[in-house]
Amino acid sequence: MKKYIQVLITNPLKRCYLPSLLLLIGTSQLSHANDNLLIDLQGEVMQGSLMVGKTLPGNQVYLDDRALKVSRHGLFTFGFSRDDEHSYQLKLVNGDKQQIKTLEPAKREYKIQRVNGIAKKIMEPDPNDVARARKDSKQIGEVRNIASDSIDFAHGFIAPSKGRITGVYGSQRVYNGKPGNPHYGLDYAGKTGTLVQAPAAGIVTLWVPDMFYSGGTLVIDHGHGVTSTFLHLSGSLVTEGDKVLQGQNVAKIGSTGRSTGPHLDWRINWFNVRLDPALVLKLPNMHTFQ
Repeated sequence: MKKYIQVLITNPLKRCYLPSLLLLIGTSQLSHANDNLLIDLQGEVMQGSLMVGKTLPGNQVYLDDRALKVSRHGLFTFGFSRDDEHSYQLKLVNGDKQQIKTLEPAKREYKIQRVNGIAKKIMEPDPNDVARARKDSKQIGEVRNIASDSIDFAHGFIAPSKGRITGVYGSQRVYNGKPGNPHYGLDYAGKTGTLVQAPAAGIVTLWVPDMFYSGGTLVIDHGHGVTSTFLHLSGSLVTEGDKVLQGQNVAKIGSTGRSTGPHLDWRINWFNVRLDPALVLKLPNMHTFQ
């Protein structure tokens, strides 16, 4: 016998949403299929994507063996990394009833730039600079590991700047044959002092004006491990602990840290999983879904 559940189908090649529809799946993929525990699942099933789901309040949700936080409204979230090639089992449980869906993130191609002739002193940074950068990374990692109860992540996101996009997620440079770290943000051009808006509501968990690589660095917690990080800022309009609203001015574009010019580098994480902000911007307001 075949069963149906409602999910969002996406087209990874065009990177756009197709209408929500009933997906026919075999009983081997679904246990106790008469009890459809998954109400909705939004997001593109591809590398770098944030997924936002809604189930019946009180249900448990697992990504493989990892228990996901589920809000009292039944909302949950998770994400796929840049090079994720894992096949996941999304499991929803209510007592002895369960529903399982297999998710395999589609592969993406990223822009790779090869740069040769880089001086040795640049390829081998000062050990003191490396130590400082590691300390900065630890600070950022600690606030990205917060699993707050907020569901601001489920209300959709807006662009933090109206500037021209100059850098995209996943791009990478290879220096003298050695791959550098991929770029994990979305870069917006802008003059120093240009205002930055909160892409979603949340709590400010970190503001440091002078990190080594990222300069002025601000982190906003949107709940359930989803955070926005803003780099190279010239200043902040908020302080740690502040509650901010979507669209609120929170900072100013700058060229601090290891920046070659004024711009905003906006990054999105699900805990330590680095996500593509361009895909996050496509998510709808899930809290209004019934």
